[in-house]
Amino acid sequence: MGNTFGAGQQSLYLSNGGTEVFIDVLMLAVSDLVEDVWDCRFAALLTLQDQSIMGRGAVGFNLEDIDWGTTPQERSRSRDFVLCATTLAMSRHRWSELDYEPPFAQNYLRQFKDMVESFVPADAFHGTGVFPGLDERALACCTRHRILSALPHWEGCFLCTQPR
Repeated sequence: MGNTFGAGQQSLYLSNGGTEVFIDVLMLAVSDLVEDVWDCRFAALLTLQDQSIMGRGAVGFNLEDIDWGTTPQERSRSRDFVLCATTLAMSRHRWSELDYEPPFAQNYLRQFKDMVESFVPADAFHGTGVFPGLDERALACCTRHRILSALPHWEGCFLCTQPR
């Protein structure tokens, strides 16, 4: 059992452990780059990939289900944010804070980056409600780890809640 992150005909299928690694390293980068409301909505989407809350094998998303923006400029800026965060994560940004070595993470990130680069968001969003709305965006930041989280709804960020 695993999880799929897709874009049209492309997909990144990851085991449950691979999904955890992928989201962890991407969330470290996203948390440090957030500047806009849309960025916080994307961060919230990543927090929803927490399998300890949502269930193993029950997460994943399609790029088509993301509201990238209503104007070409908004869509371009949103896509650039995801690409920048993915590139930062690929540089092993903050990986030393993890209590494990993610050996396959760069490959997962590279595949995801390729999907985002080739993805062209639609002019009009007709998504399924998977992408968090303005009132659901990640606003809380774990002060201990400096990671955006779903606080106060969940106990803490993914580093706080990791089983030891």
